[in-house]
Amino acid sequence: MQFTHDPDDFRLQLNAAASRLGFRRVGVASLDQSDALAHLDRWLADEFHGQMTWMERGRALRAELSQVHPNAQRIVLGVTDYLPADTDPWGVIGNPEKAYLSRYALGRDYHKTLRKRMKHLAGELAPFIDPHGYRVFADSAPVLEKHFAEQAGLGWIGKHTLVLSREAGSWSFISGFLTDAPLPVTGVTEQPRCGSCTACIDICPTAAIVAPYQLDARRCISYHTIEMTGPIPTEFRAAMGNRVFGCDDCQLICPWNRYARPGDAEFAPRHGLEAPDLLWLWGWSRDDFDARTAGMAIRRAGYDKFRENLLIAMGNALPNAAIGDALAACEPATPAQHEHLAWALSRG
Repeated sequence: MQFTHDPDDFRLQLNAAASRLGFRRVGVASLDQSDALAHLDRWLADEFHGQMTWMERGRALRAELSQVHPNAQRIVLGVTDYLPADTDPWGVIGNPEKAYLSRYALGRDYHKTLRKRMKHLAGELAPFIDPHGYRVFADSAPVLEKHFAEQAGLGWIGKHTLVLSREAGSWSFISGFLTDAPLPVTGVTEQPRCGSCTACIDICPTAAIVAPYQLDARRCISYHTIEMTGPIPTEFRAAMGNRVFGCDDCQLICPWNRYARPGDAEFAPRHGLEAPDLLWLWGWSRDDFDARTAGMAIRRAGYDKFRENLLIAMGNALPNAAIGDALAACEPATPAQHEHLAWALSRG
């Protein structure tokens, strides 16, 4: 298969199609990833992945992307902004009677939405090379998205390990597709622009960014409140504050995020979750949780895990009479809830 069209025209058409579909930027990269794989191997060897065993299991697939999609030659990636406007994140974090949920999780789950958009974008390539085989993904395939986004000229990987861009910061989703079409690569790799700044490292509540560009997930609040099963280690509970699903501190403090734009309306907050009261969330039944998190990333934690996280936030809100009463009336449903409840009550 050969690409015989004018590369500049292709880039113009690709950018136009991506813009129509809601992507802020789009790029094409080759599949060279030797440096990124070496970084991944060091990360795995240090056991920074914790319980995320799929990172180990998927290592071979990440190294051989032709096993993810047959005859893959290029990867097309797009970035979609998601930061909701006017949600006062620091104000929520600073109010112990509120609960903080990561800004990416306040609206529609991005996985299906962005895979659908990427499928449409892949279809837009028909005038240039048809047919072509492809596989779309949005945080749903063993692909080193951040590395390839950097290679496609969409930004650089910051010291907090997220992709940054000069014009929009880091509040963005990355999605894409692998294709067997030999598309022309786009963009020039952008040099890192973090300089001597260590704001993200310094502000991390649990010191999870153990060195520039190195995140130990076992210390990360996002990992503990979403990915990990079992009781959250005692050493991190007070530092969690009221963060009950994810953590954004490293993004909130990043100077480049001064340039962040309001995100795609598809991911606008639902159900008042941008600044919910802890006791309102605690009062949810399992049916309430299922109904209010339908089609949202928060569903991933599950009801029992969500309440485990809430118990820590409630302990951090003491002394507070109403929250103390709620804790006293709690009937824990899991071993982790039992342990978190005992810890919370000990703080009252």
